[in-house]
Amino acid sequence: MGGELRYEIAQNAYIKLVLHALKHKTSAVNGILLGRVSPQNDCVEITDSVPLFHSQLGLLPQLEISLILIEEHFAAKGLSVVGYFHANERFDDHELGSLAKNVGDHIYRYLPQAAVLLLDNKKLGALSKTKDRSPAVQLYTKDASRTWKLVGSDGNQLTIKEPSANVVLLDHISTEKWQDVVDFDDHLDDISKDWLNPELFK
Repeated sequence: MGGELRYEIAQNAYIKLVLHALKHKTSAVNGILLGRVSPQNDCVEITDSVPLFHSQLGLLPQLEISLILIEEHFAAKGLSVVGYFHANERFDDHELGSLAKNVGDHIYRYLPQAAVLLLDNKKLGALSKTKDRSPAVQLYTKDASRTWKLVGSDGNQLTIKEPSANVVLLDHISTEKWQDVVDFDDHLDDISKDWLNPELFK
């Protein structure tokens, strides 16, 4: 996909993913991005996200089951899977690993505009000092050679719908809101825990 396509992530979708990563600081975590491609076909609107796992990320049966449940639930709302989120285990690891690429490849088969977002720990750590309004994630898309490439860091191709999202995120971090995030791992351990996180931002 060329440079003309933009990606816009809603505040709650973005914050939920970052809080999930902060809840499991010493583990790799992942999540699914949901939304739609704009009618003009020039923007992928990421309206929601679902935190997936914080242990055994590469187990295929759990991943397949979770994707089926997610797709079924959000199809009723007119949303589909538009991408994948990944946070590496190590704070200083800024590489997009094979698992993230493989899940991204799977989504790409159904949606060529699919995005993979990688948490940028360095940027996240500096948010309170820099007052940066751009998301603390790196955007990867597939280029003409069908390999995942980091999209320019000028901040134009990936934006947060609400400009004050990072201020809200910092507020949630200060109140340790990350403790309330439920992912699929939590749900599989205790089915009373809702992976949709309906109470998270109430």
